[in-house]
Amino acid sequence: MSYCEYVKTSKDSAVELNKAYHDTSYGFPIEDDNELFGRLLLEINQAGLSWSTILKKEPSFRSAYDNFHIEKVANYTETDEARLLSDSGIIRNKLKIKAAIHNAQVIVQLQNKYGSFKNWLDHHHPKTKDEWTKLFKKTFKFTGGEIVNEFLLSTGYLEGAHTPDCPIYQKILEKNPAWNKR
Repeated sequence: MSYCEYVKTSKDSAVELNKAYHDTSYGFPIEDDNELFGRLLLEINQAGLSWSTILKKEPSFRSAYDNFHIEKVANYTETDEARLLSDSGIIRNKLKIKAAIHNAQVIVQLQNKYGSFKNWLDHHHPKTKDEWTKLFKKTFKFTGGEIVNEFLLSTGYLEGAHTPDCPIYQKILEKNPAWNKR
């Protein structure tokens, strides 16, 4: 079942959160590096859990990780790790927390080399899902195939976030996502 069908037919208690995400965020290009990092962080934390869980916790993630400010997260210390591990508003998984900090540090390096995280993504576009996955695994931590796929779908780098008959599909086309620039 596509995400488009899911938000139309779901009885999930978080259907309104999913519908709002589907209609305003999923598949839309993101220009801001901090928001791109935030999306990657959320996708990593979703591993093994439902997306509804992550959407419910998104405000807590945003607060716990300094509004996804890359430079701040890149400079987190062991004290910050301990704070995050004790924060019941987020996913308290040591590997995911360490990955967020490490990935922020890597993104700072990419920003220094390419001008921005977005420029790095654009520099490597287009790639197949498998090529992207290899690049992400080589560059970041905790970025398996499904995490990479969802990150790239959700940010407009891979086609398929919405079905062509979904009304949001046309809205995304108007934003000229990377997958449509081939």
